[in-house]
Amino acid sequence: MTMTITAFESSPDRGRGLARDMRVRWALEEVGQPYNVRLVSFKTMKQPAHLALQPFGQIPTYEEGDLALFESGAILLHIAEHYPGLLPDDANARARAITWMFAAVSTMEPPIVDREIARFTEGDKPWYEEHLAMIDKRIRTRLDQLSARLGDADWLDGAFSAADIMMVHVLRRLESSGILPEYPKLSAYTERARERPAYKRAFEAQLAVFTAAPGG
Repeated sequence: MTMTITAFESSPDRGRGLARDMRVRWALEEVGQPYNVRLVSFKTMKQPAHLALQPFGQIPTYEEGDLALFESGAILLHIAEHYPGLLPDDANARARAITWMFAAVSTMEPPIVDREIARFTEGDKPWYEEHLAMIDKRIRTRLDQLSARLGDADWLDGAFSAADIMMVHVLRRLESSGILPEYPKLSAYTERARERPAYKRAFEAQLAVFTAAPGG
């Protein structure tokens, strides 16, 4: 049964591949599974029908038969557990990959999202620059740690996995900040992932939504 995901009708990322449906699209492209996309507006996301799928009024959601999921990390884990190619067969390596998935969204992403929120909500405040410097310090601490752990490896732990999808997508949110280029190994890591055919297909599919939208 073909699964259906939801995505922004008009994405605030302007087609840059940063909206979280990108993670799900990428995973489905990696495992070679077809999927449908239901586009939703910000108004629609707050309506009862969507809230029944995603109680916080966000995207993406995932529907397959009588199964409905929300939260991109949970959706990726479900895909990785049900289709080969995104989690190792070895039990210990599998557990490590899942650990890295949690690290991406629980350890790496929060300060990066804090930076985005501060830019939009505090950019005109007198304390903004000081607050931004504090956030950037937290981000650099995490990047230092991640870069040291990655070292010269191609991927986080052995072969490419769902963990790399999560981590690369999180790191891409720093592209406009000017911080990521300070970390050559992490920059090379993200570029390596972006060269994957599945990533390119997912990116093009998400970009097509933006270019087809009025004003896109």
